[in-house]
Amino acid sequence: MSSKKMYFKYLTILIALISISCSSDDETEYGNWVESSSFDGDARGNSVSFVIGDKGYVVTGYDGDDYLNDLWEYNKNGDYWVKLADFPGVARSGAVGFELNGKGYIGTGYDGSDKLNDFWCYNPATNTWEQKADFIGTARYGAVGFSVSNKGYIGTGYDGSELKDFYMYDDVSDSWSQSVGFGGDKRKDALVFVLGNKAYLGTGLRNGAYQNDFYVFEGESQTWTRLTDLDDDDSDYSVLLASGTAFTLNGLGYIATGESSGISQNVWVYDPSTDLWDEQAYFEGSARQDAVSFSFTDKAFVLMGRSGSYYFDDNWEYRPLEETDEDD
Repeated sequence: MSSKKMYFKYLTILIALISISCSSDDETEYGNWVESSSFDGDARGNSVSFVIGDKGYVVTGYDGDDYLNDLWEYNKNGDYWVKLADFPGVARSGAVGFELNGKGYIGTGYDGSDKLNDFWCYNPATNTWEQKADFIGTARYGAVGFSVSNKGYIGTGYDGSELKDFYMYDDVSDSWSQSVGFGGDKRKDALVFVLGNKAYLGTGLRNGAYQNDFYVFEGESQTWTRLTDLDDDDSDYSVLLASGTAFTLNGLGYIATGESSGISQNVWVYDPSTDLWDEQAYFEGSARQDAVSFSFTDKAFVLMGRSGSYYFDDNWEYRPLEETDEDD
């Protein structure tokens, strides 16, 4: 065989191998969504969710006709739902909630007429609710809530205009105080997730514009630090949205679904060790906004929400280490 023919033979083989390799890479995506037991209550969006131990809780929300006050518990091990004591406050949507020292807390929101600033505690040991000291910020909805270092926090949101203030709740004294130092922009419908004693805050809307700043709050020092922006040019990504949901799993933070010039199925993962985001395989449920999520040590779920005037009652478990399988 001539050297010229030999050259073209090897070139053909090389091109074929590269093609096979690229095809294999393109076909293998990780991050699988598996549909779990659908929510037993009415389909809804803009609910509050929190996790206590190995149980997830969903309370309040809006179903397209009514503001809701029912409370439901999800058993992740048995994959079933149990209805619990109704929330005794005003039925609402757009509230915030968090777990603090083994109890669930919910506050703020909108009841169809008024913005709210009341604050309530749920005790899972007795299946009872107790009203606590009112939130001292302005009545609002579309805020964020979280707990770190044995204190609760509520901030941002909308009281007629977008906000950036934060307040700290002490459950021992049942009292609020202003928490200062957040240098980010005003916003509503933002997202927060907690890793260790740090809360990570980003996304949301201000004057109709998606916010790109991203911050971490350290509970021990009570200080805010700006991180890499959510549309960083050097890193070639853009995580700009509002009304999504956030959760954590295996030491990483996730943002899923939401609204960004249309409703979304996008999923993004954040690595705090590199301060970088990476796009994941799409959420396999329908595109939506105003969903909620549960984060456990070994599992995470995204559930409910809405697409326009259609409301969902489905529940999806996320398995980041499995290959994507749209048929499971």
